[in-house]
Amino acid sequence: MISKTYLRYIWLLDTVKRSKYPLTFEDIAKRWEGSPYAYMGGLPIRTFHEHRKGIEEMFGVIIECDKSKGYIYYIKNPEVLIQNPYAQLLLRKYSVPQDFTTFNMMRDRILLEEIPHGTGYFDSVVESMRTNTELIIDYQRYEGQRETLMMQPYSMKVYNRRWYVLGYIKEKESIRHLALERFLDLHTTTNKFEFPKDFIPRKYYDNVVGIYVNEDLPVVNLKIRVYGVQMEYMRMLPLHKSQSEVKSRYGEFAEFTYRVCLTPELKSKILAMGPNVEVLEPLEYREEIMSQISASLDRYMKKE
Repeated sequence: MISKTYLRYIWLLDTVKRSKYPLTFEDIAKRWEGSPYAYMGGLPIRTFHEHRKGIEEMFGVIIECDKSKGYIYYIKNPEVLIQNPYAQLLLRKYSVPQDFTTFNMMRDRILLEEIPHGTGYFDSVVESMRTNTELIIDYQRYEGQRETLMMQPYSMKVYNRRWYVLGYIKEKESIRHLALERFLDLHTTTNKFEFPKDFIPRKYYDNVVGIYVNEDLPVVNLKIRVYGVQMEYMRMLPLHKSQSEVKSRYGEFAEFTYRVCLTPELKSKILAMGPNVEVLEPLEYREEIMSQISASLDRYMKKE
């Protein structure tokens, strides 16, 4: 579960963001008392200002006080909030309706997506990123291998309801991902590292679908043909940001092109669409997908 401190940050940020008019501290404190998080304790003025500072450090969003208008609070730089995908993700996942009484009455009929697993060390990793300090991680891979790693955390990303930490691992002498849920233990150190000025986390994922980046894989032109209702799904939720629709026949199919690396995660996405998708190019990749489908079919045809 995400920590109570971060839930309080998210609640405060969401409350100020969604208000139709600037709020006084008294307004905010009253709303807090009626929120589902009130069980965590009160919201004294000192804690409120600490939360404002924490929000600015964490998201870069400033909750400003306008003393000339009666000490009202508002978001000074809303553009920063809009451009911060991490903040947007947390607000989508953890914010609650302002009319919580109505929401609570309907709680058995409003089903929310499960919170990502493995967030026990979330706060420590975020703090390490903020202070640029190295981490010592006791890590167990999905295959079972256990190892101790020294990591310089660069960024975090949630994918398929799992949190991943991206950073430089000294033992591997390269940038790698670690799944947060596979952390067995974590120790913060006082060792400082310099965050690479030319490293842009969002750009790091430019050419991949999913989480893992293999710098040895080339970027290629991929073309697929999608059939049936899957066409509209693809239009509404592109497989990758480079998606471009190049051809379609109403009610039958649509063709899309991409500039991507052919990663295992991309293959999984394509195979998951079953008979509603067909790889057209590259030819070698089409044959690779065909081989995978054939292998799956063989399993079903195989007799004990």
